[in-house]
Amino acid sequence: MHDEGEGAGAGAGETLPVGPLAGFRVIELAGLGPAPYACMLLAEAGADVLRLERPGGPAAGTEPTSRDLLSRSRPSVAIDLKRPEARALVLDLVSHADVVVEGFRPGVAERLGIGPSDCWARNARLVYGRMTGWGQDGPLAARAGHDIDYIALAGALWPIGREGDAPVPPLNLVGDFGGGGMLLAFGVVAALLEAQRSGTGQVVDAAMVDGAASLTTMLHSMWLAGGWTPTRGANLLDTGAPFYEVYETADGGHMAVGALEPQFYEALLSGLGLRAEDVGPQQDRSLWPAAKARFAEVFSTKTRDEWTAVFEGVDACVAPVLAPWEAADHPHNRARRTFVVHDGAPQPGAVPRFSRTPSSVRDASSPAHALGRWGVGEEAFADLVASGVIAGGS
Repeated sequence: MHDEGEGAGAGAGETLPVGPLAGFRVIELAGLGPAPYACMLLAEAGADVLRLERPGGPAAGTEPTSRDLLSRSRPSVAIDLKRPEARALVLDLVSHADVVVEGFRPGVAERLGIGPSDCWARNARLVYGRMTGWGQDGPLAARAGHDIDYIALAGALWPIGREGDAPVPPLNLVGDFGGGGMLLAFGVVAALLEAQRSGTGQVVDAAMVDGAASLTTMLHSMWLAGGWTPTRGANLLDTGAPFYEVYETADGGHMAVGALEPQFYEALLSGLGLRAEDVGPQQDRSLWPAAKARFAEVFSTKTRDEWTAVFEGVDACVAPVLAPWEAADHPHNRARRTFVVHDGAPQPGAVPRFSRTPSSVRDASSPAHALGRWGVGEEAFADLVASGVIAGGS
C-alpha cells in the first residue's frame, strides 16, 4: 500500500492543504459515525477542519488517533462545552469559520448556546450542518436510534435479504455513511457555494432516514414500472436473479456475479462451461431458481482463486469477494492506491480524486498549533488549559 505518512503533515513546518476546499474553515463539534465521516471527507478535500472533542476523547490521549480513522486528517482539541468559557471560545472560532458541523440531537446545540442563531449573530455567512438520524423535526426527531432503525423506516432495509429470510442489515453503510455522512458533506458544499453568491448562510438538515430513502430512488422506479415484486429475494438485484448473486467456491470463498447485460451473461456462461440451453433464457424468471442451483453447482468445483483466474480479463462482471483486510492487496487497488498506510495504519485512501488539487490523508497538528491558526495565541491557549476549558492539549 502507498504510504501517505510523509509530506502530508500539518504540524511544525506543515504542508498546507491543496485540495479543492483549501481556504475554507470548518468547526466540527465531534460526534459519532456519520458527522465525523463527513468532516473527514471535507478535510481530505483541503478544508481546514478543527475537531472539538469532548474531554476524554482521542484528543485527551485515551485512544490512539492513528487507529481512530474517522477522526483522521484534522486536529482535535478536547473542550468542555458545558463551561461558559467554552461557549465563548466556540463563538470566537465561529467568527473565523465557513462551516459548523454538529451531530447532536435536535435542540442540544441551542441549549449549549451554540445553535444556528447564536452562530449567525457572529457570522452571517456561516453554513450550519446538522447530522441526525430522524431530522430536525417530525414525530421521531427527539427519539434515539441507530442506522438499522433509520434504514428500516426509510424502506431501505426491507428489500435486503434472501427469499424466505429476514432482512439483513448492510452493516451501517446505508444509513450512517451513504445516507448520512456523504449526504451531509454534499449538503455542506452545496450550501457553501450558495453562500458565496448570497453572502448568507443556512442550515443543512441532513437526516439519515431521508438519505437512506434517497438511496432507494432506483428501486422505487423499478417498483413503479412493475419490475420489482413484493417478495424479498425474488428480484433482479436482491439475489433473485442467478446472474446477480454470490456463489460459494470449493475452498469456502465466494465469487460475486453481476452479469446483467446479455453480452456479460454470455461471457459468464462461457466461463462456467455452460450453454444457454443448459439454463434457459436469461430473463425467464420461472427458470431462475434452477439456473441458480446450476451455477452454484459449477462454482463449487473450483476455488476462489481458480475462478478469479478463469474470469481474469473477461467482461463477465465476475469478481472475487474479498475481506476488507484482503482488499488492499488486489492489483487494481494497489495500482490506484485505493488503500494507503498512514501513521503506520493501513486504511482506505482519500476520495474522490481531483486532477489538479489532490485530496489526501493528512497528519494533524497539535491542539495549540491548530488553535493558533484560528487566532488563539499561546497565552490564551495556556489560560484555557489552566481553566479546564481545554483538556490534554499542548
